Amino acid sequence: MEKITSFTIDHLRLLTGLYVSRVDDAGGAPVTTFDIRMTRPNAEPVMDTAAVHAIEHLGATWLRSEPAWKDRVLYFGPMGCRTGFYLLLAGRYESRDVLPLIDGMFRFIAGYESEIPGACAKDCGNYLDMNLAMARWHAQKYIREVLDDPTPERLAYPG
Repeated sequence: MEKITSFTIDHLRLLTGLYVSRVDDAGGAPVTTFDIRMTRPNAEPVMDTAAVHAIEHLGATWLRSEPAWKDRVLYFGPMGCRTGFYLLLAGRYESRDVLPLIDGMFRFIAGYESEIPGACAKDCGNYLDMNLAMARWHAQKYIREVLDDPTPERLAYPG
């Protein structure tokens, strides 16, 4: 079998950042997959599942409610390694194109102080496993490390 694209990236050199993971053709229309890398792989602790789950609920809700982008959001969800998230958008984009979108989402999460959307037994299969305080902490860290000063090495995979 061939290695999938995400396994060809040197995770020892990968920083927290916002990367275009791939652009696929879906029936003649491009779909861009973004790698929203929130912790440095193999160098810092991964996010715990409760923080990841809270970020997933908050991020997905915000993205699918954002007027300018909601119709292009195909998927937002966690990486199995718990170092970040994937965002799939209809269309062809570069990292800089979506910085305002990602910035808005993380600032929303960083400042969120209410009930997490969908965090009840009727709406979620594991609603008790959420940690808003840690979700906010990870969002604030990502804002500081990536979004406040989006340098080129945090917007393109290491060569």
